[in-house]
Amino acid sequence: MGAVNIRSIRKEDNEQVAALIRKVLVDLGAPKVGTAYADVTLDHMFENYDKPRASYFVVEENETILGCAGIAQLDNSEDNICELQKMYFLEEARGRGIGSEMLQKCLEKAKEFNFEEIYLETMPYMKAAQKLYVRMGFEYIDKPLGDTGHYSCPVYMLAKL
Repeated sequence: MGAVNIRSIRKEDNEQVAALIRKVLVDLGAPKVGTAYADVTLDHMFENYDKPRASYFVVEENETILGCAGIAQLDNSEDNICELQKMYFLEEARGRGIGSEMLQKCLEKAKEFNFEEIYLETMPYMKAAQKLYVRMGFEYIDKPLGDTGHYSCPVYMLAKL
């Protein structure tokens, strides 16, 4: 194992990040429609987050990307809420505390951008991720916020920043 590094996405990471997200979703048995798998932005993550009040990070080890996550203004919402977006890790990255580090980095960036709250959507069977979210201050809410297009993700969570 080498040193793990969390850094901002680069344009040359696009292909590896898109492949990682699709692999994790397939491995987890997530539907391809109504999840990040079908997002048109998936192949252009660097460009998608190259805008004000948005950041996307990758975690790499030995020059291989093991995971990723980002934040941006919640789509179709006028409120000062950002969304934790596309947080996925390959199996070899799980259980090592990397998810906690990545989430902490995203929360810090959201505070730096002066968002008031952070929202996320996830799948019911992603229990380990939900435990992490709760530990980091997220609470379950009854209905979706904004309109992310991820209608296959029926678990909604929100945290104050």
